[in-house]
Amino acid sequence: MEMITNTTIRGGVYLVVDPSALTDGSYQKIRLALKSGLSAIQVWNHWQHITAKAEIVQTLVDLAQPFGVPVLINENWELLMETEANGIHFDLPSDNLALIRKAIGRNIITGITCENNLETVQYAIDQKMDYISFCSVFPSGSANSCEWVKPATIAAARAMTNIPIFAAGGITASNLPEILPTGLDGVAVINSIMKAEDPAAVTTAFNKILQQQKTH
Repeated sequence: MEMITNTTIRGGVYLVVDPSALTDGSYQKIRLALKSGLSAIQVWNHWQHITAKAEIVQTLVDLAQPFGVPVLINENWELLMETEANGIHFDLPSDNLALIRKAIGRNIITGITCENNLETVQYAIDQKMDYISFCSVFPSGSANSCEWVKPATIAAARAMTNIPIFAAGGITASNLPEILPTGLDGVAVINSIMKAEDPAAVTTAFNKILQQQKTH
């Protein structure tokens, strides 16, 4: 299959992968989710004692490229120098974004986590970032470092920008409709897919709900 270089991001299902928890079964779940329509993969900055970081990132890039799905690095932007990853996701605003972009030397996707502070949204707009992601919209064991985000904050961000807006934290197909009126374009998930018995069905269900929102 022809390799595809993807430097754009759209709404949809954005899978966050915990590299410290990857097994052979994990890669199979990711493959099934890709076949069902992921929009992006982020490699979370949770490496613990792993040293083969670049190898893991490149394995995910090789898995995602045939589907045209970008792979983003959380925080560790140096890994973009060692792999064919497509972009970087920041947890906080960086004063060095222009230098990072110059050092990488190719077009990359950039995004950032937002909480209830709209100044971060404005930062993303000013820096011409490609998307933002709000965390956390529901209780979640994997998003416990985030503050709870008010739906009104997401709606306010939508009024500020047309770039894709994702939401993260405890999102399931059951509770997603509760936050869709805020103007979301996509969802960022970990456990909903990685702990699912049928990750393809979960991915399809998320996409169906998101698509229905666009038609209303």
